Amino acid sequence: MEILANGDKIAYTGRVDKKENGVGFYYASSQAEVRFKGTEISVTVNMNSVWGSVALGYIIDGREGKIPVHKYNDGKNVTYQAANSLEADKEHTLILFKRQAANHSFTLVSFSCDGEFLQPDPRPSLKLEFYGDSVSAGEVSEAEDFVGRCDPASHDSAYDNSYQSYTWRTARLLNAQFHNIAQGGIAVFDDTGWFHAPKMIGMESVYDKLCYFPEGGEITEWDFSRYIPDIVVFALGQNDQHNGITNKDDVDIYDPDTRSKWKEGYKKIARDIHRHYGNGTKYIFITTLLMHDPEWDRAIDEIVNELNVSGQKAYHFMLKRNGAATPGHPRISEHKEMAEELAGFIRSEIL
Repeated sequence: MEILANGDKIAYTGRVDKKENGVGFYYASSQAEVRFKGTEISVTVNMNSVWGSVALGYIIDGREGKIPVHKYNDGKNVTYQAANSLEADKEHTLILFKRQAANHSFTLVSFSCDGEFLQPDPRPSLKLEFYGDSVSAGEVSEAEDFVGRCDPASHDSAYDNSYQSYTWRTARLLNAQFHNIAQGGIAVFDDTGWFHAPKMIGMESVYDKLCYFPEGGEITEWDFSRYIPDIVVFALGQNDQHNGITNKDDVDIYDPDTRSKWKEGYKKIARDIHRHYGNGTKYIFITTLLMHDPEWDRAIDEIVNELNVSGQKAYHFMLKRNGAATPGHPRISEHKEMAEELAGFIRSEIL
C-alpha cells in the first residue's frame, strides 16, 4: 500500500510545505508520522543536498535510526527502506524526521508498506515553539566522546541530530507538539553570526519564513495561523558577537548603542510573533550551556523586563550551568540536562 505525502493518514510536525508534488522539509526536527500494519515500510523522497554528510532520520516503534543519503541521488525520487522483518499482526509507528538544518532540504513524496496504513493518533494538546541556533538544532550532539570539550575537527554535519536536541527532548518530556525554528550559526541580525557566510542571514530574515535559505528553493513566507503555540522559547545570543562585515568578534554588547540596537532587534522579532499569537502565548528567553560572555544574559534580562512592561508575558530562565559548561556544542547528555531543567521550569512556572 502506498500513500502520497499529501494524504490524510500522515501527521506532520514542524513548518512543512504542502505542495502539489509532495511535502517540503526545511527546518531541523520537522517530521512526518504514520501508523501501519505490515512487516516492512519504505519512504520515497527527493533530496537536495547543500553541504556535508546528509542523512534522513527515522524512529520505528521507538527505535531511532538514520539513512545516509548520497549527493548523486539529488533531484531524483528515491525510495529507501526504513524497516523490515516487523511483526505482521502488530500496529507500528514510523516517524521520518529532518536530522539536520540547512545543509539539505527534501520533498517527501510517499510512504509504502506491505500492509495497510492506519489513521494517525491525535496530536498532543500542548504546543511549543523554539527559535534558536545550532544548539537548538542538535548540531554535533552525537559527538559523545567530546563532552565538555571543543568539537571534533571536520565533523561535516556527521554528528548532527535534532532528535537528541534539548528542544525535542523538552517536547517529549512535556508530551507536546513543537516547531523548531533553529539554525546553526544564526544571530538576531543579518550580517552577524555565522549562518550562510559570507553573506550572513539572521533570525530577523528567518523567523517568519517557511523555506528560509536560498539553496532550499524559493524563499517563502510562513502562515502563522497554521500553528499557535502555548509557549515560545527564544534561544539566541551565542553567535551575535560575530560581525559578518568585519569577520571579527567585535560586536560589543557592553557598548550602550550596540546593546540598545541588539535589544530592540530581538524585541522586534518577539513582538511581531506575539502580534500573530496573542495573549494566550507565553515567552521564555534562554541561552544554553555553551560558553559565552554572561553580559548577553544580562541584556536578555533587560529584554524580558521591557517586554513584560509592555504587556507581553515573558520569562528569563537560566540553566544551572548556563554559559559555563562546555566550549563546544552540547552533547546528548548535556542536551538531556538542559531539557530536564527547562521542562521542570515550564511545569512549575507556566503549566
